[in-house]
Amino acid sequence: MIFEVDAILFDIDGTLVDSTGTVERTWRAWAAQRGLPAEDILAVCHGRRTEDTVAEFLPAAERATAVAELERLELDDLEDVVPLPAAFEILSLLPADRWAAVTSGSGPLMRARLEAAGLPVPRVLVAAEDVSAGKPDPQGYRRAADGLGVDARRCLVVEDAPAGLAAGHAAGASVLAVATSHPAEVLTPADAVVADLRSVRVGMWTERLTVEVTGG
Repeated sequence: MIFEVDAILFDIDGTLVDSTGTVERTWRAWAAQRGLPAEDILAVCHGRRTEDTVAEFLPAAERATAVAELERLELDDLEDVVPLPAAFEILSLLPADRWAAVTSGSGPLMRARLEAAGLPVPRVLVAAEDVSAGKPDPQGYRRAADGLGVDARRCLVVEDAPAGLAAGHAAGASVLAVATSHPAEVLTPADAVVADLRSVRVGMWTERLTVEVTGG
């Protein structure tokens, strides 16, 4: 399968960066302090804004403090944040005005994770605080496309979580899923599913990008 697009819009955690260790440690420590069920939290937190997850477990008056605490814990735990396979190689090939990132994390945290993983920070990065509704709402991907000066319907969204796939499709984009954090069978709403970015080839064709899926 070959996608011809004007730009690529990437998720970060689970798509470009492996931060599984720090995410699990942070949520487990935070849950233990409050006597909350860590497994229930981990089952719903991936690919979503921290404030949206916290809202499922705490009353409104406690949420802002909890989100700030989680942010501090995650910023202090970057030791084993690493790039996912082929992320560096693909980003190195892309012109700066042809890719952006859309994340459910905060801007400071996501920039810190990209830097810790040795990956470039995009010119256009839409973070949790930049939108009024997180994924699966399409707002983030539409805003990223606008920031690049392109139509979201002429973009490829690259995601690892069902909420992100839904956000990409709702924005009108084509969607490629990487099965790095979820099993492939739950990612079938995507237009294509690959194990990771090693199965993807990116090139330029006239004024457009070509993204070739070379394997599953």
